[in-house]
Amino acid sequence: MVKKKHKINKDKEQLVVIAGSQTHIAEQFRRLRSNINFSSSDQKIQSIVITSAAPSEGKTWVAANLAAIYAQEGKKVLLVDSDMRKPSAHEIFNTLNDVGLSNVLTGEIEAAAAIKKTFMDKLDLLACGPIPTNPAELLSSAGMDNFMESMKMSYDIIIADSPPLTTVVDGQILASKSDGSILVIHAGKTDRQEAIKAKDAITFSNGRLMGVILNNFLTPMSGNFQKR
Repeated sequence: MVKKKHKINKDKEQLVVIAGSQTHIAEQFRRLRSNINFSSSDQKIQSIVITSAAPSEGKTWVAANLAAIYAQEGKKVLLVDSDMRKPSAHEIFNTLNDVGLSNVLTGEIEAAAAIKKTFMDKLDLLACGPIPTNPAELLSSAGMDNFMESMKMSYDIIIADSPPLTTVVDGQILASKSDGSILVIHAGKTDRQEAIKAKDAITFSNGRLMGVILNNFLTPMSGNFQKR
């Protein structure tokens, strides 16, 4: 799993696969990408939800770095900030959260007009946009289904940053609409029962749990990252 050394600081230093491309952490993100690719030999994986059991476990950081590592592979990637409770993906890419997914799902703007280029080639970002009063309803709508299907025609990989599973139902909804989900938990912080509840939430929604990332797991090799 991953040792996250800093909180989001609104610049690309949080993208360790770029800032520290030769580090052990970056290599483990490459391993994660390979594991996902190998796991999809019998089923195409095009949309992946990154979620967590509870808040502040590093899911957004993992989502951004996984998106970046796929872009480095040459894939056309869309990172979607689907956390319409506490969005933060735009901070990592130093962009505004003026328009985004909420505007698209309410029909105020077309997706193409809301999606922003990032400083990485082949990696685009759809920020959350203004926080809506009914995020769960928007995510469960037919508009979300249509959005995901249309994005699959334009992108090789869609990575969605989701709210924590044990706090709101949004993560379950997204898990049911994706090809696979990855659960991020924080070593020494996440309660075991909360982690089990999060896992069950994905399976109960008929989602596919592809694996678990243990974040901030300290080993003799600082920053170790293992996928279980």
